[in-house]
Amino acid sequence: MDGLNFRELSLDTDRLVLKVLDENFADVILDYFKRNMEFLKEWEPVKDPEFYTLPYQQEVVHEEMSRIMKGGTFRVWLFKKSDGLSRTIGSIALNNIVYGAFLSCHLGYRLDGEEVNQGYMTEALEKVIEFAFKTMGLHRIEANILPRNLRSMRVVEKLGFYNEGLAKKYLRINGKWEDHIHMVLLND
Repeated sequence: MDGLNFRELSLDTDRLVLKVLDENFADVILDYFKRNMEFLKEWEPVKDPEFYTLPYQQEVVHEEMSRIMKGGTFRVWLFKKSDGLSRTIGSIALNNIVYGAFLSCHLGYRLDGEEVNQGYMTEALEKVIEFAFKTMGLHRIEANILPRNLRSMRVVEKLGFYNEGLAKKYLRINGKWEDHIHMVLLND
């Protein structure tokens, strides 16, 4: 991964541009979260009102870029090619990246509520998985999914993830400890 300029990194699919964003895009990210506040509530931890401010998002993006540059995180934001870079429709993150003998990460993703069931996330994840395995050299990608999130389960199953079991009360989502299905994809 040495030599990669993450601030300039962009991955293309047929319909999407997947781009690592810096502080200059905090307003675009904030717009995404404001548009999807109600839609995402069921699937994510509770957010403080401060989360929905530009200074907060600028700080989050700044800190995340630092983690990206150090190799512990990788996040791209999804843009429809027809929209340019003015409106993001979601993001994909590889978090808790561990190298050495483990070569593993946790996958997280979110999509705009108005864009579900159009294949965008499957298309974008295919590209990110290819990047994770071929460029980053990872061996294992883990995704933990709420059992009731059937759309998300269908996406990872289409991509070849398999079920490694149920993690009881794994994450605090919308104020409640929730079980998650532990889905895994290996780079064989």
